[in-house]
Amino acid sequence: MKMKKLISILLAALILFALAACGGGEKKPAETQQPTSTAPAQGGETGGKDLPAQVQAIVNRGVLRVGVKVDVPKFGFQNPDTGEMEGLEVDIAKEFAKRVLGDENKVNFTGVTAQTRGPLLDNDEVDMIIATFTITEERKKSFNFTDPYYTDAIGFLVKKDSGINTMKDLDGKTIGVAQSATTKDAIIEKATELGITVNFAEYASYPEINAALMAGRADAFSVDKSILMGYVSDSTMILEEGFKPQEYGIATKFDNKDLAAFVNDFVAELKADGTMDALMEKWGLK
Repeated sequence: MKMKKLISILLAALILFALAACGGGEKKPAETQQPTSTAPAQGGETGGKDLPAQVQAIVNRGVLRVGVKVDVPKFGFQNPDTGEMEGLEVDIAKEFAKRVLGDENKVNFTGVTAQTRGPLLDNDEVDMIIATFTITEERKKSFNFTDPYYTDAIGFLVKKDSGINTMKDLDGKTIGVAQSATTKDAIIEKATELGITVNFAEYASYPEINAALMAGRADAFSVDKSILMGYVSDSTMILEEGFKPQEYGIATKFDNKDLAAFVNDFVAELKADGTMDALMEKWGLK
């Protein structure tokens, strides 16, 4: 009996030991999933900040898509020798990419005209337009605009031997303008004020207008003075007279309010920290 009792005690001890090994001891806490970072790419000056969803989408894509002019020296111009994009507005886009994506080269540029820039935004083919896009109350109904980053005035490029020295001398003349630009309406308003009559020839691009001037199909090439600066030659000149201030803003799709606010703050930063002044000086626009 004593032997049976001893065996029973040993079996009970073994069972308790087995239970302790399987289920006893201190429980470990469940593993938690680390949150995904929403900070922009390493090196961006906005690193560590929470970004609006529409800006975060650009960061997640890893590239900024910007519509720029390709035929406006000093603003947006594709250098025929290098094939590279250059100008004030190209540099503004690169600065945005540097501050948000950490690399100024993470930009895809799309060439635009006055006719194509709006549809490109509406169809989400670009994130923003930086293309001598004049801010008007009518356009604000269709697009978001930042505060102005550059202000200009409408002017006229004419041949030096044309005898045209003031806008009044354009009475009865033909003026070359860009299709879908605000220039034509502004000239009509000014011509009415001056009591003169003018005719118009509309073209798709600035080089075409300049070619029309040189060939005699137009008596003057009219657009903002800063744009005309890129087309002056030994035989042409810009009239001293200018009118109708033109303010350029960065445009974003009308629905993208958060992106618009972010880009507007970006423009304010460029002005405040001296970057905008430095870029304008770089391109001879000051």
